Amino acid sequence: MIDRRLLLASAAVAAVFGFRWLRPDDARAAEKFEIEKTPEEWRAQLTPMQYHILREEGTERPFSSPLLKEHRKGTFACAGCDLPLFASDTKYDSGTGWPSFWQPLPNAVGERKDSTLGMIRTEVHCRRCGGHLGHVFDDGPKPTGLRYCMDGYALTFKPASSNPS
Repeated sequence: MIDRRLLLASAAVAAVFGFRWLRPDDARAAEKFEIEKTPEEWRAQLTPMQYHILREEGTERPFSSPLLKEHRKGTFACAGCDLPLFASDTKYDSGTGWPSFWQPLPNAVGERKDSTLGMIRTEVHCRRCGGHLGHVFDDGPKPTGLRYCMDGYALTFKPASSNPS
């Protein structure tokens, strides 16, 4: 006879991994971006971790991104297409283990509803290539009150020039 705790635990695990089918893939597939590549082209350009995050909407382990400790002045860009996404002045330590920002650069990101994992969140993607970056939450600092919780492996960092032009 199956133990009720085992049955409930199995159902919970199945729910977490099974909610992928609830994602509006048809709507996502219909979206068009300035930069579009085949999966093979993306795989040739990106590291396996970058591909998993940007193209398969994966995530990195918390506290695993080297960009978490990046505190220099500069710009965080999309690892897929190099579009500048966040200024370093908007980065802050949210304590979550992922690089967090209170505001993206103008016309840098797009958002869509994400109903995976049994909750409704707002997914953030690069507006130019559609690469998944992370999620935005309404528990951030002033002035916006937003927390753009980004996967560090979806980003690159470009330090500010030390020689002003």
